[in-house]
Amino acid sequence: MPVISAAVCPHPPLLVPEVASGAAGELDDLRAACLAAVDHLSAADRLLVVGSGDEQQYDGSAGGSFGAYGAPGVLVGTGDAVLPLSLAMGAWLLEQSKAVGLPRSYLAVSPDTPPAQCLALGREIAAGNDRVGLLVMGDGSARRSEHSPVHLHPRAEVFDTTVATALGRADSVVLAALDPDLAAELQAAGRAPWQVLAGVLEGLSGNLSYHAAPYGVGYFVATFS
Repeated sequence: MPVISAAVCPHPPLLVPEVASGAAGELDDLRAACLAAVDHLSAADRLLVVGSGDEQQYDGSAGGSFGAYGAPGVLVGTGDAVLPLSLAMGAWLLEQSKAVGLPRSYLAVSPDTPPAQCLALGREIAAGNDRVGLLVMGDGSARRSEHSPVHLHPRAEVFDTTVATALGRADSVVLAALDPDLAAELQAAGRAPWQVLAGVLEGLSGNLSYHAAPYGVGYFVATFS
């Protein structure tokens, strides 16, 4: 059965209040949008979290830690802390949501994975027999302003606007056509995960609930059903 629902969220560790500390309120709107999007997955039979990282699959017991971001007491999962940031943030969001009790697994997709391979992964996921809820973790360009992690790039805003529009329209053609080289230049970590999503979007409609760049990084929240 095809994926019955999907959500897209970004993965800044500042979404975790213990990491953000005194600045936690600055991302209240984004955090609320992410949690609402993840709640959207609660009708599925199982969950798959897809994010960027060294290519690997993890079972539902895989753990993650936010110690590297100043919050060693914030842990997810029951196993060793092996999840990359994108998947650890996905796990953290799930553990705050209505979908917390559902079986889950994780898939890290290399940032260098070619678009055709990403699409094939998505189609393989959609061809399974389970009613899957797909949580796709990915940031947009990290070069949206002079205060970005990397200096401003003139094509960053256009790239992110293209992604936002495609997510809102569930436009698999536009997502599949994102240029890996440009995405790498813009440090858009979500390119490969979004192209996995493009492989499952047939028959789904999209709703974009958040698009902004509060710290010079493009963040998107969207749901699909």
